[in-house]
Amino acid sequence: MSEKRRLHPAAILFTIVKMFKELIFTIGVGFFAFKEEGMAYFIIGGSALVIIALSFGILSWYRYTYRVEDEELRIEHGIIIRRKRYISKNRIQSIDLTQNVVHRLFKLVKVNIETAGSGMGSEASLKAVKLKTGEALREELKTAKKAATIESADAEQMEQDFPSETITKRRLFVAGTTSGSIGIIFIIFSVVFSDLDQFIPDSYYENTFNTIIGFSIIIITILVLALLLLLWLLGIAGTMIKYGNFTITKHPDELLITRGLLEKKQTTIPLRRIQAVGINESIIRQPFGYVTVYAEVAGGSIQKGEDFSTILFPIMKRTEVDDFLTKLLPEYVSERNKLKGLPAQAKTFYLVRSSMLLMLVAIAMLFLFPQFIWAPIIVLLLCMYIGLLRYKDAGFRIDGERLTLRSRVINRKTIILFHKRIQSFESKQYWLQKRASVATLKASIVSSFGAGTHYKIKDLSVDDAMEIADWYSFRDY
Repeated sequence: MSEKRRLHPAAILFTIVKMFKELIFTIGVGFFAFKEEGMAYFIIGGSALVIIALSFGILSWYRYTYRVEDEELRIEHGIIIRRKRYISKNRIQSIDLTQNVVHRLFKLVKVNIETAGSGMGSEASLKAVKLKTGEALREELKTAKKAATIESADAEQMEQDFPSETITKRRLFVAGTTSGSIGIIFIIFSVVFSDLDQFIPDSYYENTFNTIIGFSIIIITILVLALLLLLWLLGIAGTMIKYGNFTITKHPDELLITRGLLEKKQTTIPLRRIQAVGINESIIRQPFGYVTVYAEVAGGSIQKGEDFSTILFPIMKRTEVDDFLTKLLPEYVSERNKLKGLPAQAKTFYLVRSSMLLMLVAIAMLFLFPQFIWAPIIVLLLCMYIGLLRYKDAGFRIDGERLTLRSRVINRKTIILFHKRIQSFESKQYWLQKRASVATLKASIVSSFGAGTHYKIKDLSVDDAMEIADWYSFRDY
């Protein structure tokens, strides 16, 4: 690794594809703009663009070199302006390996290197190297000193000794079924089709609209149900592709997560960077007893995040969480089912807070559209039920240096964090809370790409808020 190396020639293809992806909208507009008399100009311009992209890809590949020297990863790149980047091994937080379909076809891998200050992207990214080279580079950069070469048989034996968890196909199907991604897919479909209308003749829309109007209510209902079924199946497929072959393995100083059917990803999570462990129970999965376990990890880039958190396991039974944490993160095993809840006077705050807006809407509709008053009333009752759930679920528990908090917006979330990980703590009251002797607390930690993540519990009793404040401010550990 001390000698200068170039990326695999397939990196040229990735560079060209990236360029065309960024210009796809411009190319589409140009095609429709010049599709009649100016088609010759479009072909000439397109050919010139292909030649430029090919030349840029080849030159970028040729000018990009990397090597490991003096405990640093040294990268040199740039066609006209030559840039040099030196990344010390001690600054590296994680090294992730990713394989899309093309990578796997040629037995290549993409290496993403992240440091504490990576920000919105990786500190360095090697688009295409051989799989063995990528694995060797990761092993060399993980240690401050280059380790001795280990025979493959011994390495396999060592790997077997590391505790790990793997998701089953049945659980993966359940995860897709209850993912709730149908709404997101529907929004994407809506956006895509709303942008297509400028390229499709009006006559097609008119004919389609007239055909639909001619259908009976039963046929329209069947079509709507078929569309919802299709979106649901797409959500299942997306989840299974994303989390297929999910495996999490605990190494001495890190967690290694491997997942993906089409695009295989290997994510490294240094144990020292884990700030908190959370348990997410979606409103769809909670009645069936399923949860998602995730971690808040300091440093890294936004590209690595899973909704700004890192999924440790996509779905498991609520009763299996303790065994999972005992195997991989035993210090985060908490008596989360024995939390101290909110006082009785807090219930009113939660009910009013969740339904105040709908009350105003219902009053307005009572005067403006009294015949439709039933609609906001139904939604109002649903919101009040959510408010009641928020009140019942909220709570906390202190175990030595460990703090467990639980709250709900729509999903119920339980977060487990340690005193040393909390960056700031805040307890506040507004005048109505003072009259009811309750307070709101907020604990903040450092999470993905250096930003802060905040955890709130509203309307705790003043005594409980003071207990947590005293725990944070004074300790005898």
